[in-house]
Amino acid sequence: MNFQKQNAKPRVLSGRDVTAILGPTNTGKTHLAIERMVAHGTGVIGLPLRLLAREVYSRVVAKVGEQNVALVTGEEKISPPGARYSVCTVEAMPRETDAAFVAIDEVQLAADLERGHIFTDRILHLRGRQETLLLGAGTMRGILEKLLPGLSVITRPRMSVLSYAGSRKITRLPRRSAIVAFSSDEVYAIGELIRRQRGGVAVVLGALSPRTRNAQVALYQSGDVDYLVATDAIGMGLNLDVDHVAFAQNRKFDGFQYRDLNPAELGQIAGRAGRHLRDGTFGVTGQVDPLSDELVHRIEAHDFDPVKVLQWRSAAFDFSSVDALKASLDVTPPVEGLTRALPAADAKVLEFLSRDGDVRALADARERVALLWDACALPDYRRIAPAHHAEIVGAVFSDLARTGHVDEDYMAEQVQRASSTEGDIDTLSQRIAQIRTWTFVSHRPGWLADATHWQEKTREIEDSLSDALHERLTKRFVDRRTSVLMKRLRENAMPEAEISPVGEVLVEGHHVGEMLGFRFTADRSAEGEDARAVKAAAQKALAAEFETRADRFAASGNGDLALDSEGLLRWLGQPVATLVSGEEALRPRVVLLADEQLTGPARDKVAARAERFVNYQIESLLKPLVDLRDAESLSGMARGIAFQVVESFGLLNRRTVAEDVRALDQDARASLRRLGVRFGAYHIFVPALIKPAPAGLLTLLWALKNDAKDKPGYGDVVNALAAGRTSIVSDPAFEKAFYGLAGYRNLGRRAVRVDILERLADLIRPALSWKPGSGARPEGGYDGAAFVVTPAMMSILGATADDMEAILKGLGYRGEPKPAEEVATHLKSLDDAAAEKAATPAQAADAAAPAEAEAAAKTDDAPADAEKPAEAEAPAEEAKPEAEANPEADAKPEVETPAAAEAPAEKAADEEEEPKPVMIWRQARFDGRKRQGGGKGNNQRQQGRGGRQEREGAPHRGKPNRSKDGDKQGFKRKGGAGRPREERPARIDPDSPFAKLAALKDQLKK
Repeated sequence: MNFQKQNAKPRVLSGRDVTAILGPTNTGKTHLAIERMVAHGTGVIGLPLRLLAREVYSRVVAKVGEQNVALVTGEEKISPPGARYSVCTVEAMPRETDAAFVAIDEVQLAADLERGHIFTDRILHLRGRQETLLLGAGTMRGILEKLLPGLSVITRPRMSVLSYAGSRKITRLPRRSAIVAFSSDEVYAIGELIRRQRGGVAVVLGALSPRTRNAQVALYQSGDVDYLVATDAIGMGLNLDVDHVAFAQNRKFDGFQYRDLNPAELGQIAGRAGRHLRDGTFGVTGQVDPLSDELVHRIEAHDFDPVKVLQWRSAAFDFSSVDALKASLDVTPPVEGLTRALPAADAKVLEFLSRDGDVRALADARERVALLWDACALPDYRRIAPAHHAEIVGAVFSDLARTGHVDEDYMAEQVQRASSTEGDIDTLSQRIAQIRTWTFVSHRPGWLADATHWQEKTREIEDSLSDALHERLTKRFVDRRTSVLMKRLRENAMPEAEISPVGEVLVEGHHVGEMLGFRFTADRSAEGEDARAVKAAAQKALAAEFETRADRFAASGNGDLALDSEGLLRWLGQPVATLVSGEEALRPRVVLLADEQLTGPARDKVAARAERFVNYQIESLLKPLVDLRDAESLSGMARGIAFQVVESFGLLNRRTVAEDVRALDQDARASLRRLGVRFGAYHIFVPALIKPAPAGLLTLLWALKNDAKDKPGYGDVVNALAAGRTSIVSDPAFEKAFYGLAGYRNLGRRAVRVDILERLADLIRPALSWKPGSGARPEGGYDGAAFVVTPAMMSILGATADDMEAILKGLGYRGEPKPAEEVATHLKSLDDAAAEKAATPAQAADAAAPAEAEAAAKTDDAPADAEKPAEAEAPAEEAKPEAEANPEADAKPEVETPAAAEAPAEKAADEEEEPKPVMIWRQARFDGRKRQGGGKGNNQRQQGRGGRQEREGAPHRGKPNRSKDGDKQGFKRKGGAGRPREERPARIDPDSPFAKLAALKDQLKK
């Protein structure tokens, strides 16, 4: 190993055979140096950045062949045997060479506080045998002529004009712009902003590996993106097709402090705008104050302050001891025009290690001190704390001093830590910096036992990390979709579109949005220029798709269409129209959900088909209502009731139309029944509508009419109906109308289906019609005018005893609590009496008579007023709408455990509780009128006149009072006798099977 010997006398500085090519950017200096080098048999060129060295290496290879060119940087060496030309970073240039040609680029960096002393050393001492070129800015002319007597200076003018364009927002910068910032955070923020607004950017940072940097530059150069975000790395000779340079920052950290860029630095970076003969512009973004007129003039005229001094550090190192080495680094410059450089990174590391006793013990000889200084030259690529970096250098030096090479296990461990390609941009950047450290170690002569293996290994890892970093940068800052679409639109070419079965729209293979029905929805992530590109490309690509879809929709069958609970008409699951309120609830308006591109006859076809389907849905699912609305056979009061049923969506409380119902004759009732209307004890309703599909449509139409789709409970009650629930716990927050639309009635804390309430009436009616002594007591019968709740009643309602109390009160019954023992005794006595009376066949026959009368009573509708039930329909015809809605409704009602069942089966004697009273239910008294069911009078209609109307839904049986002379009179008024009324014959429905049975009996008697 050769070490630089100390030279006590300064070397004589000379500029003989040295030419300085000076001038602003875009003067072709680097191009000239390449041409001059390949004109010689051998040559060395030094460049300021590894990125630029890679670019120049590629250009030289293209001229003379790969086998003739070597690339030498701190962490990369490509050295073909017999290579005649070397492309190096300035730090990696040899201090002495036998090459015929030497060139040093960007010599103005000799004034840089951190790296300047290295450039100064090469400028002053490195020479080519035949020709030496110094390339740089015109500001170096004076100092070079001072330091290098006999220097030949050639100035070159800029090939194009550079002018100031003022301040612009980042999102309004022209295409082919480079935005310059000096921190990675700012670069990333700008990149993300431009990606959202303009489709993407390429990113160039000084810390990028050559592989990543080249891939990013290729994105920009190829036109896939029109913007570049970079640090001042682009100011060092990177040749890019940049038309405009915008400064997003004008301050940077120079390694020691944050400071404003000086005019020369601004000019160096701004000069990247324009190439060859194409003019360029520069400016600032909204984050930076506009440049002053004086500064603009200086940049445009390339008029900058000359460099006064160059940074210098002695290269005559004293390796006799560590202290002697430190002292040699503090030597003052030998000539005027040079200034002693601040301590560099290697000097700082030496200072740290000189305090380590183990290191000083190992550095006990000249060769060991020189080896220590070589180890201190290990670059701090990661920019970590000096002490931490010094530990790594100390470990490397210890291995070299003890064993002659770096420990293989230690090397493997460090390399393995940097090998993972997982992580974000910053993580990968850190790993690349880390692997560069060990790449540098692998290329140091003699530092590793198997240097070739580790050079290949570290190169492989750096390449994989570089590729991963490029992928992350591209994914984060480049929207390839927008780039492709913008390019196609600029070329005015028809993009190729493809629509998947689920409506995904792909243009040129990129997802741009969704085609749902007749509306195109652009990708929600598209913004700014991206959104405009997507929309424009989609409009071009989908021009013919709308007419094609219109034809398919017009020819589609009903199976392809559906109307959902939100009022959306869907075609193959995609929304094409929506319903809005019309003049009538059963005639909603259809509004198409279509883009403006669906026009003319195509739009008319779609609208007509949508309206036909909606009308079909209403006329099929709500046929009873439609028939009632359009029935021409109805007249008079029947037509009025039909109108009210339609207006109330198929469900009326009988109480509200009691007077109208009394005015109906048998023919009118029969006409309404044939149209699907049922006259129940508590309601007048249409059983066919108490099904999920009709109920859902009714709820939708009512909600449209009343603007209630957003009210609580919408759809929930219909879902309960679809589940076969006979009753549900009502929610006070729900809109009350939704219960009625689904066929439920709110009674207490539960809502019960109205058809189930009519079945409850069928269970109550025999109990109220029964007279003690007339035969076996029916289930629930008490004394001929009252009843008790039975398990069957609770079962069909799915209610508890407490629920039953609220339900029956809501239906118009009044409850009377009695002791359980008294009730049980009374019922037992009734049952015993009935059993004794039925002991003989004759008595049994007599007992059957009331049952026959009871059956006849069921032929009428159960009245909610004082009418006798002369018009009741056959239970077989009316009592099963819930089975139609859900076959499991009877088999699995929602039953909550009755109170009796909830009681514990066993209790300790000392814990026995007194039995709860039993409620005895009777028909309510109103205005002093006593309502009692009457045996023989059940087939006669009796009506009390005067007084207020009865409570809603009370199933009363009127019993006439008699005057002193025994004549029948009307119900008594409060405080006086009721008005007498004449007895009217019972009217029996001629279509009823019971009427036919009665007629057959009359014929047999005759």
